[in-house]
Amino acid sequence: MSGEEYGRFLAHEEPRPGQLEMIIESIEAMRSNGHHLAAAPTGIGKTAAALAAALQVASESDSKKSIMFLTGRQSQHRIVVDTVRKINQRNSTKISLVDMIGQSNMCIQDFAGERSALFSILCSNARMERSCRPWLNKAPGIEKRILESPLHVEELVEIARSHREDGDLTPVCPWRVARETASKADIIVGDYNHLFHDDVREASLKAMGIELENTIVIVDEAHNLPERIRMGMTRVFTPNIVSNSQFQVEEMYGSLLEKGQPGIAEEAIDLFEWTNDVLKALRKRTSEMFKNLHDELEGEKEIKVEVATILDLLRASISDAEGRIGQLKLDESNSKAIIGEQKGLEILRDVLLSVQVDMDAGEEEGELEAHRLADLISTLLRFGDSPGIVLSFDSQGRHGRITSHLLDPGLVSGPIFSAVSCGILMSGTLYPPQMYADLLDIPITRRSATEYISPFAGKRRPVLVARDVTTRFTDRGEENTLRMRSHIQSLIDASPGHIAVFCPSYALLNEFVTDAPLSGARKIVETSDWSKSDVDGILNRLSDLRDAGQKALLAGVFGGRLSEGIDYHDGLLDSVICIGIPNPPPSVKQDALQGYFESRFGKDASWRYAVTQPAINSVLQAMGRPIRSVADRAVVLLLDRRHLDRSYSKCHPNNSLPNPTADAESTKSFASRFFNKVKRGEYT
Repeated sequence: MSGEEYGRFLAHEEPRPGQLEMIIESIEAMRSNGHHLAAAPTGIGKTAAALAAALQVASESDSKKSIMFLTGRQSQHRIVVDTVRKINQRNSTKISLVDMIGQSNMCIQDFAGERSALFSILCSNARMERSCRPWLNKAPGIEKRILESPLHVEELVEIARSHREDGDLTPVCPWRVARETASKADIIVGDYNHLFHDDVREASLKAMGIELENTIVIVDEAHNLPERIRMGMTRVFTPNIVSNSQFQVEEMYGSLLEKGQPGIAEEAIDLFEWTNDVLKALRKRTSEMFKNLHDELEGEKEIKVEVATILDLLRASISDAEGRIGQLKLDESNSKAIIGEQKGLEILRDVLLSVQVDMDAGEEEGELEAHRLADLISTLLRFGDSPGIVLSFDSQGRHGRITSHLLDPGLVSGPIFSAVSCGILMSGTLYPPQMYADLLDIPITRRSATEYISPFAGKRRPVLVARDVTTRFTDRGEENTLRMRSHIQSLIDASPGHIAVFCPSYALLNEFVTDAPLSGARKIVETSDWSKSDVDGILNRLSDLRDAGQKALLAGVFGGRLSEGIDYHDGLLDSVICIGIPNPPPSVKQDALQGYFESRFGKDASWRYAVTQPAINSVLQAMGRPIRSVADRAVVLLLDRRHLDRSYSKCHPNNSLPNPTADAESTKSFASRFFNKVKRGEYT
């Protein structure tokens, strides 16, 4: 592959170290309709590399290929847009881009700030009643403006809000115009849900005129994708959900019976009456079942519930209602048909999904309970026969709750990766990439994977492992805590600037940091009730403290916003301390997950896939916070000797060579020598 070929769509004049290899290998994989998994450290420019490779492959195609750049963080959208702008500055062939976020976040109407379900109802009603002027305005000039040069989504929203036509203010719906322009753009920037959430994908791709087989997918921060898919498929079942669903169906049923409702078919009224009877029967059965589950709990935190138990509960309630209602017109020929078990579940789901009523202030998570129940039924119908799902019961809430957990994200992602043209999955912590290919069920014949080596990580980000401390429960105690605090104090003393420290839990954070008599740095401690505005102000606060010559100790938890959701640019962090290893606690889900992985990938892989690797990857994410560019440098201190054990050390990247430190004095001595020798911005 020639230099001219790889550099055609590169955002930089010269490729960074490691960047050229990623571009070449990504292109080779995608030319064969494959997916390349890139464990690419910060600093090699993986966003630019992925875009350069995808644009090259798209340009070689005989048919139009849409590139979907998917990320779980809105801040990453801006990086993509800025990168494409740089590509266009260097390239005579201009690349077009559409940047999209959720509909409610792009809406310019007064009800934009409402909860998701209520927003959907208000937006849908406004469009059906043709009272939403922005939705009705076409304004082809805005589409032309979007395609002329890339816009951040905030810029698109502002242009749509202040649009003028013939001298008059005529706002345009930015979400509609973005979707309608997407098929004409080279790149679409969006959230994971655009492809990996069934309802969103089916609605969005159809509206955008995009077909999966003509789509090139780039998944950023791909280490988050399996858990995002799992979280998106989590469902909750409680007696309150059933009773509230019945009240909502009754309200909808009453509105259908009101006079002045033209076009309401007799069959629709019958179905709502039947659904109401099903839910009445289900309320009684659910109440009895939850009482029995409480008895079975017997002091345990949670117990497993068989999927068949819930399906039998639903089918029995359908049977009760059928006996009272008799026969309904269910097929297309309007002939009478007895409801079968599977058909009954599908009809119940569809009727519940069709419910639209005013929301009560107390609705959980801004979603109609009828829709939540429908989602549970959909999940059980789809995955109920698979060992890739498990249900658990715990005592949280008034009556307790049953929660469904999807164990296998590949059940959702596998068909998507099989259907799309090709793609790139990348992350600084996609370790090992083969594991993620397995978890996401990427076809074996269509996958390649590489762990790229950072040419400056060892020199500019040395890793220390303290041999004298641990958070293993059996080894905790006062002496261990004092040694932990001594290591933290030593790095505060040696670091010229801010230090971040991360723990597996808020309890350990309080023990080792919040309640510790540490000196020399102002503590900024994350709490579980922090709002988005609290997090958004952190970077400015750190900058202001640095300008004032003050040092901060920023403290948070693994997997929290401070350890994954913030880009500490401009060398804001000089050191990172990672306390302990965030192994998942025992649970019904965790036990089922390990058993499922053993059946799929073997005993040796099951412990690593279910326990050690996810824990170490959370640590790796925190370790990567201070190195955001080739100019940065930092010391990383791991406060748990278990990182040196084989079961955990093999989960670290191959190029990560830790330096054991015996005590706090050794830590301070090493860090002092490093900061005296290696300065920020001096890279050779």
